[in-house]
Amino acid sequence: MARQTRERILETSLAMFNAQGEPNVTTNHIADELGISPGNLYYHFRSKDDIVEHLFARYEARIGDALALPGDRAPDLEDIWLQLHLVFESLWDYRFLYRDLVDILARNRKLKLRFARIMNRAGASATDLLRGLVRAGVMRASADEIHALAENVLLVATFWMSFDAVRGGKPVVDVADLSRGIHRVMMLIAPFLRDAERYHLNTLAATYVR
Repeated sequence: MARQTRERILETSLAMFNAQGEPNVTTNHIADELGISPGNLYYHFRSKDDIVEHLFARYEARIGDALALPGDRAPDLEDIWLQLHLVFESLWDYRFLYRDLVDILARNRKLKLRFARIMNRAGASATDLLRGLVRAGVMRASADEIHALAENVLLVATFWMSFDAVRGGKPVVDVADLSRGIHRVMMLIAPFLRDAERYHLNTLAATYVR
């Protein structure tokens, strides 16, 4: 029973953070939503930051799986599509982290360091994927271009939701906004590809803007 309550607190907190923004949700709000006393909530989690840290750990594991590259063969365009899809799915499910990123990391140095490690791994994964495409003859890019492209991919993926919300004047992001984010990342890569692969990538990317 205690484990079920703990899980319900995490699931409800995630849903409320995503819907309302983490700074706008208190532990009292979460307890009210669950129909439990604040004391019961504090039995399972010391504070709201404790809840955020547990949710971040789940996100960390999820994004780690999404960034994994094939170990038994050279990467191809399908790997770019799959990795982007998995990464943006993770961002969507834990979108409060990105919408409230600056505020959350400013309050919690531990999470700031852990998020920096995620960024470093994501940058290394993107770099390895792009280098693999160059080695396979699918893509033409210098070392400097690969480095810049990997950083631009990371930049768009990380801040796309904030950019799109500000540009569109919308208070919340929906799935269609995330699809456009995937499309923008793919369009960063397209100019470096050979004609046949560029056509293939554009075909894949078009599925995200219909």
